[in-house]
Amino acid sequence: MRNIKSALAAAIIIILAGCAKMGQPDGGWYDETPPRVIGTFPNDQSTEVKSKNITILFDEIIKLDNPTEKVVISPPQMEAPEIKGAGRRITVEIMDSLKPNTTYTIDFSDAISDNNEGNPLGNYTYSFSTGNVIDTMEVAGKVVEAENMEPIKGILVGLYNNLSDTAFTTSPMLRVARTNSSGVFIIKGVAPGEYRVYALQDADGNYFFSQKSEKIAFSHDIIVPSSKPDVRQDTIWRDSLHIDNIIQTGYTHFLPDDIVLKAFTETQTERYLLKTERKEPESFTMFFTYGNSQLPVIEGLNFNDTNAFMIESTSKRDTITYWLRDTTLVNQDTLLVKRSYLATDTAGILSSVTDTVEIISKQSYAKRLKDKQKEYEKWEKAQEKAKKRGDEYLTEMPPKPLELKISVQSDMMPDGRVILESPTPLLEPDISKIHLTTKIDTIIVEKKFILTPLDNDTTLSNSVCRKYLLLPDSTGYLWTPGVQYSLETDSAAFTDIYGYASAPVKKGMKVRKEEDFTTVIFHVANTEQAPYVGQLLDNGEKVVKQVSSSTGDLTFQFVKPGDYFLRVWVDNNNNGLWDTGDYSDDRQAEAVYYYPEKFECKAHWPLEKSWNPATTSKKSLKPSAITKQKPDKEKKIKNQNAERARKMGIIYIPQNH
Repeated sequence: MRNIKSALAAAIIIILAGCAKMGQPDGGWYDETPPRVIGTFPNDQSTEVKSKNITILFDEIIKLDNPTEKVVISPPQMEAPEIKGAGRRITVEIMDSLKPNTTYTIDFSDAISDNNEGNPLGNYTYSFSTGNVIDTMEVAGKVVEAENMEPIKGILVGLYNNLSDTAFTTSPMLRVARTNSSGVFIIKGVAPGEYRVYALQDADGNYFFSQKSEKIAFSHDIIVPSSKPDVRQDTIWRDSLHIDNIIQTGYTHFLPDDIVLKAFTETQTERYLLKTERKEPESFTMFFTYGNSQLPVIEGLNFNDTNAFMIESTSKRDTITYWLRDTTLVNQDTLLVKRSYLATDTAGILSSVTDTVEIISKQSYAKRLKDKQKEYEKWEKAQEKAKKRGDEYLTEMPPKPLELKISVQSDMMPDGRVILESPTPLLEPDISKIHLTTKIDTIIVEKKFILTPLDNDTTLSNSVCRKYLLLPDSTGYLWTPGVQYSLETDSAAFTDIYGYASAPVKKGMKVRKEEDFTTVIFHVANTEQAPYVGQLLDNGEKVVKQVSSSTGDLTFQFVKPGDYFLRVWVDNNNNGLWDTGDYSDDRQAEAVYYYPEKFECKAHWPLEKSWNPATTSKKSLKPSAITKQKPDKEKKIKNQNAERARKMGIIYIPQNH
C-alpha cells in the first residue's frame, strides 16, 4: 500500500509540473522551457533563395537582445540590415543585393530568450543559400591582444579565399564573425577551400583594413576547413548543485577550431600638431601625434627669439617644450610666433607647414602680481605678530626657494632609485653641497655617489635637465643591504635658470637586509634566438622587476616575498621595449608569453625554474587570475522550480525528465 501511495504522489507531482503555468503571484510553477522555433520563411537551410526578407516564428513571445551588436550576418553587409523582434517573431530585411551561389548565415548568438522568464534559446543560427548548395563548414579560434594576451571582445574576424596580402587592404571579408567576451569566434557557412583569416576592429564599416588606427591581426597560415565525427559529454543537471546524468552525444567536429590571432594597433606615423599650450608662464608646449628628429623652427614676431629658449623633448620627440630664458618674456602674456614644422599632408607625405599663432599664458602677469602681493601681505602680518610678541622677525621677505622633489623610499631596496626633480630647468648642480653619509657605530662616514642627468636629450642644443638620478658609487651601483643612509643637500645645491635656489633637504634611507629577499631565476628556452625581456608581475599585473637576457636565463634579484607571475617577450630589436607590428612591412608584434602558473617567493629561499614558452597551451595563453577581460555571465535557465519545490518540501521532477 505504501508503494502505491508513493507512486500516486509522484504522478501527481509530475502532472502538476507538466501543467505548470508561468511564474505567477499565486505561487504557480515557473516556465523553464526556452522558446522553440516553429517555422521560418524561407525555410532554414533552403537553397535557390531570392527573397531578402526572413521571418522566424516561435512558440511563445520572445525578446531580442541588442541585435546590432550580437547578430552577425555573413557574408558581411555594406548596408546595415533591419533586424526586429516583436511578439512571437523575428524579421530580418537584408538591404544589400543577394550574391549568387552564396550561403548566408544569420548568427543570433545568445540574443534570443523568452519574454517572461528570460530562458535563453542558446546559440541559434539561421542559414539559406542563393545557389543549389548550403555550405556548412566552420572555423573557430580566439583573438587576444598581442601585448598582454587579453581576450578581445567584439572584434570582427573574417576569411578571404583570395590569398594575396593585398586582399585585406582592398576588398571586404568573405565571411565574418565577432568574438564573444572570451575572445572566441566561430565563422559559419564556410565552403570547402583554402582561406586566410584576419581580425579587424573596423572603424569605418568597410570590412577591410583601411586605417592605421584600426586594430588588426593577421596570419600567413592557410586555413583548410574540414570536419570529422566526434563525441562529447553533455552534463544533465538536476539543479544548480547536483548532476542528474552525463550523456555521450555524437556531433560533427569542425576544424580548425584552435586558431589564435594576436591583435595590435600599428604605430601612428602620420604626424599632426594636436595643440599648443602654455599652462605655466615660463614655457609653452607643442603636442604632435608622432615624433620627428627635425624640431619645429620658432620665430618671435613680438619678441627677440635669439637664444630665447631652452628645449625639453620626449624621447620620441612628439612633445616639445620651450622654456623661456628671459623673465621679461615670462612676464609677457602673449607671444606671437611664426613656426614651421613637419606634418603629414592629404597625400600622406611629410611636408613643411608654416603658421602664425598667439601663445597666451593661462596665468596672466597681472594675476601673478596680485597673488604675489597677497603672499607678501600675509608674510608681513606674520612678521608684525612676531615683533609684538618679542620673537625673532624678518624685515625683508626671503625669495621663494626652488621646490626640489626627492623621490626616495624610506624602506629602501638595494637596487632602489633616488631621483631629484625640479619643476624648472636646472643649472649644473653644486656637488660639494650634496652629502651622502652612513653611520658606522657612532661615526658618520661620507660616501661617494654618482649624480647623472635623467631623461634629457643631449643631442639637442640648449637642452634642458630637470631630473637627476643619484646612485651609490659601488659595485653594480647597489645600496648596501642593512645600511642606514642619509642624503642631505645644503642651500643652493640646485639652482634653476631663473635664479631660484633649493632649500636644505635631509632624507633618511634604510636599506633592507639581504635575508629579506630572494633570487628568482627562470631558464626560458630561447626558441626565438633573440633577446628576451622578462617581467615579474604582482597580482594586479603591475611590473615589479624587469630584466633582459640574450640567452633566455632571466635572473631577478632582491625579490620580496609574495606571489608573482612572469611575462616574457621577444625583444627583436633589443631596445628593451615591446614593439607593435606593421602589416605593410609584414611584421608581427613582438611575441609575448605568460608563464602559466602563479608562483610563490619566500625570503632567503632562491627559486629556480625552467620553462619552454612553445609548450604554452593555446587555450591558456594567460593565467586567469590576472586576466582582466572576464567572460560575460552565461545565460542559463534559472531552475527556479527545483528551489521552490525544495522550500515546499517536495520532490520536483521537470517536465522533460
